[in-house]
Amino acid sequence: MQQITILIHCADQKGIIAAVTDFILKVEGNIIYIDQHVDVEQNVFFMRLECELTNKNSNLMAIKKVFEMSIAADFKMSWEIHPKELKPKMALFVSKYDHCLFDILGRFSAGELNVEIPLIVSNHNDLKPIAERFGIPFYHIPFTKENKEEGEKQQIELLQKHEIDFIVLARYMQIITPNLISLYENKIINIHHSFLPAFPGAKPYHSAFKRGVKIIGATSHYVTEDLDEGPIIEQDIARVSHINSVEDFIMKGRDLERIVLARAIKLHAERKTMVYENKTVVFY
Repeated sequence: MQQITILIHCADQKGIIAAVTDFILKVEGNIIYIDQHVDVEQNVFFMRLECELTNKNSNLMAIKKVFEMSIAADFKMSWEIHPKELKPKMALFVSKYDHCLFDILGRFSAGELNVEIPLIVSNHNDLKPIAERFGIPFYHIPFTKENKEEGEKQQIELLQKHEIDFIVLARYMQIITPNLISLYENKIINIHHSFLPAFPGAKPYHSAFKRGVKIIGATSHYVTEDLDEGPIIEQDIARVSHINSVEDFIMKGRDLERIVLARAIKLHAERKTMVYENKTVVFY
């Protein structure tokens, strides 16, 4: 039995839910999950719906066409329909830090992430043995100010060759180029070692330690051209105190980075995030 996920957003107006659920009934679908949200300030309606197509002869392309011509056109919707069994293809970008990479690949091997991982891209060779251990192709693409244009070209060629759906920066320590961002708008996920916005720079935990903070955090967000200002997907915190050392801060911070990034990947892969006006609506 085929399952599909429908994502919708449009101007809030009467009759949207009734129209969509009636459409599902007409195509012989059984709704197994439905949730919606209205942004009152922006007057925008959001919906996420999962259903089973009970007719084994259902044609998804035909269903999409009818939905677009009737429901979507009537309500001027932005919409997506995805077959649930289709796993999105995820590329991992890494540098030298290995804690997020190990965590992602461990979860992937355990079947926790509903994705395919066709490749790992890095500006260093340090983590190649990890990729080999998990049997995932590893590509070393040096990336500096001097070769940025060539590096970007190689990255894009690889991503298109492998038909990548989204990218995860698992502590990739380079700024993503505008061309790549435009090709993967709201499809590049980053993990930031801070409860944004706070303590920028190369040694955030040292800065936080000097300030005597009582919590540290991690933030996962979509990448935009405004550095670390993209729509936030997931955040979490850990409590610290005067008895903790800088090393404790780093250890707790890395634990948070692993957890928050894994949650963000899972939410995106399961199509539970919707972006609007540099914010996210997340259906947990």
